[in-house]
Amino acid sequence: MSETPGPEDPQNPFKGTPFEAFFGAGGGLPAGMDLSQIFGQIQSLMQPYDGPLNWDVALDTARKNAAATPDPTPSQRQKDAVSDAVRLADHWLEETTAFSSGIVTATAWSKAEWIVNTTDVWKQLVEPVAESSVSSLSGALPEEVAAMAGPMAGFLGKAVGALLASQVGSGLGALANEVLSLSDVGVPLAAPGRAALLPTNVAPFAEGLGVEEDDVLLYLALREAAHQRLFGGVPWLRDHLIGAVRDYAAGVEVNLQAIQERIEEQMRGVDVNNPQALQELFEGGMFELPQSPKQKAALERLEIALALVEGWVDEVVTMATADRMPAATKLQEAVRRRRAAGGPAEQAFANLVGLELRPRRLRDAATLWGSLRNRQGVEARDGVWMSPALLPTSADLDDPLGFREGAEAPEALTEADFDAELRKLLEGGSGPTAGDAGEDV
Repeated sequence: MSETPGPEDPQNPFKGTPFEAFFGAGGGLPAGMDLSQIFGQIQSLMQPYDGPLNWDVALDTARKNAAATPDPTPSQRQKDAVSDAVRLADHWLEETTAFSSGIVTATAWSKAEWIVNTTDVWKQLVEPVAESSVSSLSGALPEEVAAMAGPMAGFLGKAVGALLASQVGSGLGALANEVLSLSDVGVPLAAPGRAALLPTNVAPFAEGLGVEEDDVLLYLALREAAHQRLFGGVPWLRDHLIGAVRDYAAGVEVNLQAIQERIEEQMRGVDVNNPQALQELFEGGMFELPQSPKQKAALERLEIALALVEGWVDEVVTMATADRMPAATKLQEAVRRRRAAGGPAEQAFANLVGLELRPRRLRDAATLWGSLRNRQGVEARDGVWMSPALLPTSADLDDPLGFREGAEAPEALTEADFDAELRKLLEGGSGPTAGDAGEDV
């Protein structure tokens, strides 16, 4: 006679839960499900770690997700092709912007290399959100519950941080399967001057476009080189974007009842006959927090900044390819659709971490930069990046053709006069006018 508790046996502690089938009648697990593997995964999540996230779990999860599809190491031929394309792209950009070249190295990466080489920046982007989420969850416990929990409260925070790490790793792995270049998400993810493209992902992007592979690679190299020029020429821009993420994290607010209802709903939907069910539960945004008003405001600032970055890149690449690359218009539209709509990986990462790193208003921003350049020239367009106080706002993107509509293009200024005019604009002080320029030459 079987010693396994039957469905009515009070010895079955899992009766009435999604895990009842593990120990119910028949005494066996669903086909294909390994209980030791499940508990092994849970044990790995509980290992001690420093900081708000267990990055060992996050990176391990990211690598496994990226390795679900082929990820060959780029050949020397591919590395040389990327390096040559970036070098040519940088040459084409010389006449399109006042910012100098920002390229120090250029090469091809695998998906695994992208994960490893961008981890330090992802930590800066993700940890503030995770830390606020974990501390807010712990701080939201009622006093009597916190007192009863004692040391368990700290354990709870670690457990939540471990589960969040699994979610972050899943999102990073999904992104690694789609990103085309180092700057593809609009935020600088490596040291300044480091450019990289991912041939493994470029190939499927190029399929169906009806464009030569060399042209696709060159166009993506142009975008990569343009990003490098902008972030190299605007030193404050990197911290401006990361600061918006920190502001987002500072606005985390916890509603325990809403979280409990969400978890209960997800648990009810678990299909224990599906070997992937528990894994998907851990990676599916189980502890995702609703956005607070402060977070929504910070997210809007971040999206506007990303739109301005991507719009500027779009504008200078359009200038560089106007008389050189007939296929550029088709490639521009493909990139615009991809960036504005966001692919499945970007949407998955947004659900997991709560951040949408994509510019919804890319077209408006590109129109604004192009209009300003047509009216006042390249120097005036790029001069807007001299200070965050000068950047276009959401209202400016609503009317991109009207940005600085009443302003006239300035007369030619020396470098010293340009700096003086900028100080005058930022500080409200006096400075030399265009008519005085000749006296200082």
